[in-house]
Amino acid sequence: MPHSPRSAPPSRFVRQSALADLADVPATSRWVRSGVTRLHVLDYGGGGPALVVLPGITSPAVTMDFVARELTDLVRPLVVDVRGRGLSDVCGDGPEGGGDDARGYGLEAYAEDTEAVIEGLGLARPLLFGHSLGARIAAVVAARGKVTLGGSVLADPPLSGPGRGPYPTALAAFLGQLAEAERGTDADEVARSWPRWPRREQELRARWLSSCDRRAITATHRGFETEDFFDWWPEVTGPTALLYGAQSPVVTAAGAAEARALLPSATVTAVPDAGHMIFWDNPPAALDALRAALRPMLA
Repeated sequence: MPHSPRSAPPSRFVRQSALADLADVPATSRWVRSGVTRLHVLDYGGGGPALVVLPGITSPAVTMDFVARELTDLVRPLVVDVRGRGLSDVCGDGPEGGGDDARGYGLEAYAEDTEAVIEGLGLARPLLFGHSLGARIAAVVAARGKVTLGGSVLADPPLSGPGRGPYPTALAAFLGQLAEAERGTDADEVARSWPRWPRREQELRARWLSSCDRRAITATHRGFETEDFFDWWPEVTGPTALLYGAQSPVVTAAGAAEARALLPSATVTAVPDAGHMIFWDNPPAALDALRAALRPMLA
């Protein structure tokens, strides 16, 4: 009898060693449904105002733990596993799902998910904080105005888009790192791409990157070049702050100046000695800048 072909490894999975990381995270898992898509949220608790944290293109919620736990004296951080990452579904998954649906991975789909988190968890006038992809999502949520916010902090949102040149990191680089994670990687290999990161953050990326769906990464990267951040940015309402890495290729000095001109009410702050991954490149300075941005919104 002919042998059955060997099954291909799953394109997205979470290892037991990754799940064990959650035991060291001082947060409670919450679950929210956005349509048929189930979203996972790490809730750090506390008596402060809610701060919904939206990570980047290949950053599951747990990888923002080192930021969230430093903010619990000010706010109640809730870090979202953006759809297609971490423990959240890919779009269209779930009991009634079945793969990609018409909503896809566009900015408005991500914004609807964020609104579902805010409404599903009963968060009153939450603050938003997003990094990279998450910053773009935060801008769209604030501009849509479908939920009432206390303010928004955007950290190094991709300013690329139609007519603005490509996103500085090619899709092949993201997929190459994902292939390493699917094969099995470690902190030493991650350090070759991200040498400045704290060791724990290299270890978390090594264990959690395989939870990111290849389709989600591909579609999101395409969106960086087909969806223009500046279509939404001037419509952002409420207290707003934009943080960017002083050496970031994603938000350059010229891009920051354009953002400042298009939304004069926003504060725009450069984080020194940091590139696009500002919280990983220079954690003390980035956290100081974030806290400084949040304080007036809390007042």
